[in-house]
Amino acid sequence: MEACLPWRGQTRAQQRSHAADAAGGEVGESAVVVSRISHFAGCKPALTMLCMSRFLCSLLAACALATCGFAQVSTWQIDPSHSAAQFTVRHLLISNVKGAFTKVSGVAQYDPADLSKTAVEATIETASVDTRVEGRDNDLRSANFFDVAKYPTITFKSKRAEAAGNGKVKLIGDLTIHGVTREVVLDVTDITEPLKDQRGNLHVGTSATTKIKRQDFGLLYNRAVEGAAVVGDEVQITIDTELIKPAATNTAAK
Repeated sequence: MEACLPWRGQTRAQQRSHAADAAGGEVGESAVVVSRISHFAGCKPALTMLCMSRFLCSLLAACALATCGFAQVSTWQIDPSHSAAQFTVRHLLISNVKGAFTKVSGVAQYDPADLSKTAVEATIETASVDTRVEGRDNDLRSANFFDVAKYPTITFKSKRAEAAGNGKVKLIGDLTIHGVTREVVLDVTDITEPLKDQRGNLHVGTSATTKIKRQDFGLLYNRAVEGAAVVGDEVQITIDTELIKPAATNTAAK
């Protein structure tokens, strides 16, 4: 047994000298390790080095595959039942009137490890406008404002995303209202951690805000009362969405 363990009792310098004799010249620390392993395994140093190289390559490949599995872009659906687009606009320059579009749908590409890869396409049904006042809602659906018969949807399609720090994202994309398309920036915040429901579906919640001028989109209604606009031009928009990745998709991605 002792003959098979020539390293036992030797100093580090003696071990290095032993490895140098086997290699035919000066060696580094790694060669000492390889030589020791070779003696314990009963293999030649060259064969031991080949086996170690193959092992390291396999280990690196496994790590790479594991990383890809946990950090990749995946497709999420906007849940219409738990999403809405709210807006706020000034009335007579003295008060804020709030409303919402209750029918929102679409898809999002999302990678929690790289928020700059985020992409969103969303559709809002204009007929779903709701300000809690029936007469006002009918007016908003008419040709005075959204003209829902001619323009049944509002759409947003992102063109690029920029990570804004602290888990926030700036989504730059095309917003189309009333047949007019303009570039806007959505400030996306409050991105939650994925939560799995009892069916295995993953859920993520988020909120996005922006400001627009309605007249830039052809909503030109401009009646005034004593010099004050009945409806303000600037509109604050907040889009609260819940995204779902179905269980079948989760299983396929593993």
